[in-house]
Amino acid sequence: MTTRTATKRTASDAQPFDFNLDAVQAEVDLTPWRVNWKGRRWEFAHMEDLDVWGLIEAAEGGDIAATVGVFKAALGEKDWTEFRKIRLPQYKLKALFDAYKQHCGVGEGESEASSDS
Repeated sequence: MTTRTATKRTASDAQPFDFNLDAVQAEVDLTPWRVNWKGRRWEFAHMEDLDVWGLIEAAEGGDIAATVGVFKAALGEKDWTEFRKIRLPQYKLKALFDAYKQHCGVGEGESEASSDS
């Protein structure tokens, strides 16, 4: 008696895709947002251009952690480290985040992960 083993078939790159994520383009202008703070220019990447994985992890810590996660991702590790060295009162953080959301086209009560539906 001959024993048969199942073989797993894999799709080759020559096969059509159900969805081509490589072809997706941003629907908004991803111009960075520039801020003057303590005599220095800070450049924040556009919210739509931020890597979502760090943002998702930060959001698990609540609203403040999510806000910090957005700024950390937007500034990048080096600038974030420098930015954190400067005392930042809460009222300025709120104004900064509100203005950043406005630049990025995120409305009140809407997060960068919200859908249009």
